[in-house]
Amino acid sequence: MIDIEALFKISYGLYIVSSGDAMHGNGFISNSVFQVTAEPPQFAICCNKNNHTCSIIEQYGNFTVSVLNQKASPELFGRFGFKSGKDFNKMEGMNIRYEVTGAPIVLDDCIAFLECKVVQRLEVGTHIIFVGELLSAETIDEVEDPMTYSFYRQKRKGFAPKNAPTYIDKTRKDKEKCFGLYKCSACGYIYDDSKENIRFKDLPDDWKCPICGADKEDFIEINQ
Repeated sequence: MIDIEALFKISYGLYIVSSGDAMHGNGFISNSVFQVTAEPPQFAICCNKNNHTCSIIEQYGNFTVSVLNQKASPELFGRFGFKSGKDFNKMEGMNIRYEVTGAPIVLDDCIAFLECKVVQRLEVGTHIIFVGELLSAETIDEVEDPMTYSFYRQKRKGFAPKNAPTYIDKTRKDKEKCFGLYKCSACGYIYDDSKENIRFKDLPDDWKCPICGADKEDFIEINQ
């Protein structure tokens, strides 16, 4: 037996992992970043093979990690966690910095960043683990606390996107009811059938969350 709730007891942080350069940069929300050695300092990230950023890391051999604070905006999670860089430029309009590798470093809602060059890769089913040697690191904000996955789930009522290693499919069979409540996995916005002119299920497939821009498929039906 596997108790799904037990998996949520494992501690994770929440980060934006980015790669590429000023012309072709992309990033995604990650909760799988960890230090693997001290001498030399090396960090590992886990990236779904379907992520656009995965192919960019393979091509450029670099990645950066932006450590998010607890007040990180819902729009940030919507942009980097629930949308694809194949469809638009995620870095446009963001506060970006470029250092040693030339890879983009997202500074929005960031308290610290790491910059690494890839030295190893390991395929693990649907994901690839990239190990990078640390080239630079800097603290941006010493006051704000770092965002953890536990805080994101319990306080911000957020969920992991479908490409995350920790994603768990909790979809349920449709239930016949007059009205339903549907929650955005990215920002927590609630679409209430009883207060809208159109039922959620009747919205077009290309409908977006009015708060963070997440896709319709990223909403989860919740109990009333």
